Amino acid sequence: QVQLVESGGGLVQAGGSLRLSCAASGRTFSLYAMGWFRQAPGKEREFVATINWTGRRTTYADSVKGRFTISRDDAKNTLYLQMNSLKPEDTAVYYCAVGSGRSSTSPGDFGSWGQGTQVTVSS
Repeated sequence: QVQLVESGGGLVQAGGSLRLSCAASGRTFSLYAMGWFRQAPGKEREFVATINWTGRRTTYADSVKGRFTISRDDAKNTLYLQMNSLKPEDTAVYYCAVGSGRSSTSPGDFGSWGQGTQVTVSS
């Protein structure tokens, strides 16, 4: 079983930046794909970005492509999401999750959700 703890959320003005972190424990972090997802009030949880086990392959939702960057530090068992040029529509609770395999990209292949971290972007 893996435990995930997200941090780094907060209130930021449109155009600003935040970096989210996800600390993992309880499983060999480096062997699995990882992902970021988000859920806005009244909406379904949606995919944001994934990264494979080597860190060399990433995928992004069209809505964040070019603004967000997912990365991982296996020495620290930590996943990151650098968010730049934030928009009010990025406001959501952001969750990290573990893939079922080394190169998982399908949202249905992710689980072991953390508690989430709130990101609020003001206009």
